[in-house]
Order: sequence, then structure tokens, then C-alpha cells
Amino acid sequence: MCSWSSGVGFMPFDPGAVVVVKEVEDSPAFWETVEPLGYRGKNERFTVPAGLRTDFASVPRPLVWLLPRYGAYTKSAILHDYLCQYKPVNRADADGIFRRSMRELKVPFVRRWIMWAAVRINSHLSHAGPGQIAIWLLIALPALAFVIAPALMILIWLLLFSLIEFIFYGLLKPFSKKPVNPPRVAVKTSA
Repeated sequence: MCSWSSGVGFMPFDPGAVVVVKEVEDSPAFWETVEPLGYRGKNERFTVPAGLRTDFASVPRPLVWLLPRYGAYTKSAILHDYLCQYKPVNRADADGIFRRSMRELKVPFVRRWIMWAAVRINSHLSHAGPGQIAIWLLIALPALAFVIAPALMILIWLLLFSLIEFIFYGLLKPFSKKPVNPPRVAVKTSA
């Protein structure tokens, strides 16, 4: 079991709220909340229930060097998973609450806007008007230019590492007296 606390004082997340999770046995990329997590939005209150399945921030493996799956924004990521799974608001509002809650958790400006742009594209810019699409382009295009070269390099190395693991697995499996764990593809995202 793990727990995180923002340590930044009172926020619209319940005062003293700590994220308590346990690993989901059948899927090591997912965790389950053990305790509820409350958030006061602008007009509504949301309570993430105990038992919510989350992968924290759904960051593709080649990009975790820039945006780890958890950090100062962990509570926001869990809240966003809740809003997307239970749908108390539309996806555009869920994405906006995600960005706003990261601001309230003092996540730096560029990081939170890049993360917002990522969840907006994942939602296919649902309910987005021309203004929001323009803002998205203003954020996403420079971010893409910044991350494309390192992400491609990391992707190539992850694929190469996976190939090496598969080769060694194939060589060791027939001759080993101990169980040999099969490799996992290293570039798979958490979701």
C-alpha cells in the first residue's frame, strides 16, 4: 500500500487528504484507491470512492522521463480518472477540472498545460470550440516539437531492449531448471 500527500496546505481537495492506494493484483499498471478522496469544484463537490481503479497519469512509456505517472498531480490524475469513469460532468469539463486542480496543487504552468493538452487530444477534443482548439494547438505543437526527438530515441531503445529480452527468454527457457519469466513489451503504455 502507498500513500501520498501534497503537503501544500488547504486546497479544494479535502484538507489533509492523503492518497492511499493498493496495487491491483491482475494488472501491475493499475492501482485501486483504498480511501475516498474529496474535491470541491467551482460549483460541485466530487468524491472519488474507495475502490476506484486508476493508473494515475496515463503517460506513454517513452514520455515518462518528462511526465512521470505520479507526482504533484497525483490527486488530480485520480480525480480525472473518476470524472472520466463515472461521468458526472462531460469530458471537456473533466479535462478542465483536471487542469484547474493541478493549478490548485501548484503544478507548474507548462507541465499542467501540456498534461491538459494530452488529455484533450485523448478525448478527441470533445465539446471543444474554435477557441479551445486554438489554445490546444498553441500548447500541443511546441510541446510535440520539444518531446518528439527524445521520445523517438527512447522508443527505439525500449524496442531494442524488448528484443534482447525476447532473445534471452527464448535461449534460457528450454534449458533452465527454474521458471523463466516471459518478457513484457517495454513500450506498452500504462492504460
